[in-house]
Amino acid sequence: MHGIYAIADDDPRWPHGVRAQVEAALAGGACAVQLRLKQTRDVDALELARWTAGLCRSAGALSILNDRFDLADLAGLDGVHLGQDDVAPEELPAELRARLIVGFSTHTLEQVRESRTRPIDYVAFGPVFGTQSKDSPFSARGVAALAEAVAQAAHPLVAIGGIGLEEVAAVAGAGAAAAAVISAIAAATDPAAAARYLRERFRGGE
Repeated sequence: MHGIYAIADDDPRWPHGVRAQVEAALAGGACAVQLRLKQTRDVDALELARWTAGLCRSAGALSILNDRFDLADLAGLDGVHLGQDDVAPEELPAELRARLIVGFSTHTLEQVRESRTRPIDYVAFGPVFGTQSKDSPFSARGVAALAEAVAQAAHPLVAIGGIGLEEVAAVAGAGAAAAAVISAIAAATDPAAAARYLRERFRGGE
């Protein structure tokens, strides 16, 4: 995992729907697409996840679902992303864990250190910058804390939180394996062009 980690969000405030966000992210060369379907019925989420899995497979990108490891497995996605309040990675059945990439959210350096021995494949850290894309009880961590998190993590680290066109190069410079973005694509006038520019800026910041 390296580059732009696009989060396709079903929040109705975005001018582009989930399918448009997924297509734009892949057209722009995202290395991974995570579906964040907080407001979508399970039956529709499963259909959307199966569609996303196929597109990502064709594009050579990873497909990931937020929270729901059961739907991720049913849909044939590559992985699931779990938060601090979700089912613990250790609780996933062994056969499921063997099939799915598991990502895990962290918000403090202590949580990053604790993640070292957990059965996960990558760790997310943030919010790095202030964000309005999702509610967070944590203040902006900053680039210096991100660099420290990268140094202390035992897994590839995805930076998240308030990352846009102006911030993505700094995230790459701090050593993050990928930059997770929501509004930078979902709210863009031309989301595919935004995804391409983000990818270029990330590469330029390395």
